[in-house]
Amino acid sequence: MRGEAIKGHLDMLLLAVLEDGDAHGYAVIEGLRETSNGAFDLPEGTVYPALHRLERERYVASQWNKSSGRKRRVYSLTARGRKALTDRRSEWAGFSRAVGTVIGL
Repeated sequence: MRGEAIKGHLDMLLLAVLEDGDAHGYAVIEGLRETSNGAFDLPEGTVYPALHRLERERYVASQWNKSSGRKRRVYSLTARGRKALTDRRSEWAGFSRAVGTVIGL
């Protein structure tokens, strides 16, 4: 899928991946790839800046975790992030219904 197709929706997708539990950045990338059956195979250069932005907006929180001898930043969804995800899901549902109506689905 073209990167242009997810512009404006990346934040919602990342929040949805983190809804399943805390994860380090690479696990977020893998989770997005796996749950989309490979449709969203995004590079680190796209995902990490978005995670940092979500953290600045307090939708996610992070902490350093040392696991298997590696130090990794682990991201978790905040209460504010859960609310944002709920709101964005609702917006997406309305948008997709409207598009479906226009294109005859």
